[in-house]
Formats: sequence, structure tokens, C-alpha cells
Amino acid sequence: MSAISKRPYFLRALFDWIVDSEMTPHILVAVDGPEVHVPEQHVRDGKIVLNISPAAVRNLALGDELVSFDGRFSGAPFGVEMPVSKVEAIYAKETGEGMVFEPEPQQSAAEQAPAKPGEDGASHLKVVK
Repeated sequence: MSAISKRPYFLRALFDWIVDSEMTPHILVAVDGPEVHVPEQHVRDGKIVLNISPAAVRNLALGDELVSFDGRFSGAPFGVEMPVSKVEAIYAKETGEGMVFEPEPQQSAAEQAPAKPGEDGASHLKVVK
């Protein structure tokens, strides 16, 4: 059984907490890779900070695999999309409180294949930090 990423769950929970606290949620995104669609003129050192508050964006979707929304940059509409794995942090603009995410390890094909519990004599349980 492959591990399910905790990142989209933490991302949604912190977004809700920041908005409920009447603060402004921002995300830090790594823009490497063709699957990241952001306005290039706002990228600095391979990263972009995006305001994802309900007042700033429309159609925000914080999915398990993808983050997307419609925004305006320098007055022009732009559809933003990136894999959740490219979101490096979420924080409240006003206080800096939030979470920085550790890079997700790339799994080999053998690691992605489901294993039978106890197949190698080891427990199927693992420690969750």
C-alpha cells in the first residue's frame, strides 16, 4: 500500500484556519516543471508567492493532487494551476504563522507496488510522526 500524502490535508486545514482567523493565506510555490502554470513575470528565484484568499481569487480548488484558481495579475485574468507537491509552504501574511512542507520523496516503481503485510517478516505498521 502506498502512503497517502499528508500535504493536501494540511494545506486545506491551514487555509481554513487562516481564513477563519480573518487573515490572508499565502502559498509559496516551486515553479520548476511544466505542470506548474503561474504568471512568469512574478516568479523570483524559481518560486512564486500567491495570495489565495477568497477576496483575491475565484474557483479555488485545493485538491488531493492539484491546486488551481482564477486570479488577476497586473489587472489581467490568469488561470493558475500546480501539483500540490509544488506547494512548499502556506502561511498567514499578517503573522507569518503556517507550515513549511518537507520535499516529498520520489518513489521508485518497486516502492509504489503494493506489498502484502508481513511478506518480508516485518510488521505492516509504521511510526507516523
